[in-house]
Order: sequence, then structure tokens, then C-alpha cells
Amino acid sequence: MKKTMLQQEMTAPHVIKFNEVLVPEVRPGQVLVQIKRIGVCGSDIHVYHGQHQFVTYPVIQGHEVSGKIVEVGEGVSDYSVGQKVTIQPQVVCGECYPCRHGKYNLCEKLKVMGFQTTGTASEYFAVDASKLKLLPEGMSYDFGAMIEPLAVAVHAAKHGGDLTGKDIVVLGAGPIGNLVAQTVKGMGAAHVMVTDVSDYRLELAKRCGMDFCVNSRNITLGDAMTDAFGSDKADIIYDCAGNNITMGQAIQYARKGSKIVLVAVFSGMATIDLAVLNDHELDLDTSMMYRSEDYDDAIAMVNNKKIDLQPLVSNHFAFSEYPQAYKFIDDNRETTMKVIIDVDPKND
Repeated sequence: MKKTMLQQEMTAPHVIKFNEVLVPEVRPGQVLVQIKRIGVCGSDIHVYHGQHQFVTYPVIQGHEVSGKIVEVGEGVSDYSVGQKVTIQPQVVCGECYPCRHGKYNLCEKLKVMGFQTTGTASEYFAVDASKLKLLPEGMSYDFGAMIEPLAVAVHAAKHGGDLTGKDIVVLGAGPIGNLVAQTVKGMGAAHVMVTDVSDYRLELAKRCGMDFCVNSRNITLGDAMTDAFGSDKADIIYDCAGNNITMGQAIQYARKGSKIVLVAVFSGMATIDLAVLNDHELDLDTSMMYRSEDYDDAIAMVNNKKIDLQPLVSNHFAFSEYPQAYKFIDDNRETTMKVIIDVDPKND
């Protein structure tokens, strides 16, 4: 194994450099992972443009990741060299009320690799074994790097409770919206409608098995739900777009007494009609990241072919081409779903 490695560092918005640093030593309880793939997500784009309020520079990015174990530290018995893994990027305190009650995704001192602490954008990454999730041997490294956003979707879908036989609407057909739609379908929803203003993204949703794919420029949400599901409309609406328009439509047109789950992160202060929310006794729920069991379920759903990740892979870039990857995303916003960085494409 090499003694030094390349590591990506964003020193300021739009400024990325690569440093040659020592391969980290593996401490007791840790493993050393050779990083294979890193997915680029919307939050990474916000960091690149200096629009992420919870990040300071310099920062090592990378939180959607897959790799191979190349060294196991003292005291680690559950993992061995050669296994495929992904990494849960949450760093939690374990002491606050949410942590003590199993909701560590809401840790009062939550840090996320690639944002508030060192990310995985390097050739090797030493990490506590407790943060690993084994990937099936037959799963590609591409798909392994997409388990993290899928875990977001799985956690969000579970906020709807038992989805068996339910009629579901997902607002927004971007990567998370597509994955939420696929997940609720895989969890037993009877029919799933996806809305967006992009025909390209709606066509991808159709390829992924969605029942109704509606361009919301052409029809109101209320009419679309009535056309698809009848006068009872939808049982649950998941907002994966996260803006005043989509949330306003969800509140205005939801069936009285039904449920709305906010999955997306609002970029600013929301302006929504709480009077209608109250008058219609709507249940407004929210979802934040994921927990360990969501990773397990995400991996199982891909392995059982209930989720199709391949249509979401838009492009690949070499590790040294991180800046080009961001430019590609900026230049192709509507038609880009998931860009993947090939840190080590050899011997996959």
C-alpha cells in the first residue's frame, strides 16, 4: 500500500486543490477503506458555491461513498480485508436526549463528514468500524455510493407508516424525489404519482416504474390527484422539492385529514398557509437524514431489485476532475441526477 495519498480540499467557494498527504494510520476499532466512488449531491453543490450556511472552509468533501476494506484495526472482528462497504457519515455525541433515545440523526451536536468534519474525498479513509455497512459482493461500487441518498428516501418513506395499498404523491422528481417514489412503491404503495416541471426527470420517473408522471406546469395538483386517484385524492404527499409553491400546493389540495411529509430542505424562510393546514387538520411531518436501519433497508431494497439506481447515474468523472464535475452539473442542471467521482476505477 502507498504511504501517501491524494486528498481533495475545497479551500474556498469554487476553489479545489489536491494535496498529497500521509495515508492515515488505523487506530483500534477502526478500518482503512480504499475509496472507490463518491457521489455528488445537492448539498455539495451548495458548498461549492458558498451557499451552505453550516460549512466553513477549508473542507474535505465526500459523504456518499463506497469502497473496499484494506486494513482492519485492533479489536475489529466483524469486518475483514477485501469486503465492500459504504460509510454512514454522521458523527454524533451519543449523550444528548435524541442520541439517548435512538434518534441520533437529530443529535444536538451532529456533524456530517464532508461538511462539519473531514469527508471521504481521498484515496484512503480511516473510519470507526461502527460506521460501516457491508455491501453485497455483487453490488457495484456505483450503487454502493448511492446507498446514502437512498437511506434518506427510506427514512422519509417510513414517516408515512404502513404504505400498503396507499395512493402516494411525490412532489419533485430530482434524485431524492425519484428515490422516495421508488421506495414507497417498493414498500407496497398501490399507486405513485410524481410531479415536476422537468419532462426529462418525469421520463426518468416513468422508467423507474411510477404510475403517474405529471408536469405541474400543465395542471393543478388538485386536478392531477383527482384524475389519478378519484375524489379521495392521495393518502400521503411527500414534498421533495421544498419551496413555497410545492408546499403551498400540498396544503391547498391535500385531502382533509391526510398527511404531508416534508423531505426537502427549504433554502429560506417558508411562507405557507397554516390556517388551511389547521382547518383541514392536515398532519405535517418532517424527515431528517437516516439511521442505521435505514441503510440496512436501502441495501436490501437494491439487492432485491425493488429500487433501480442505474437510470439516475448521469456521468462519471475521475478523482482529479472534481472541478469539471461541478461545472458539468452547473451546465446541465435539469438533466443531471447523480454524478459519480471515480476515485479508484481499477480492479472493481
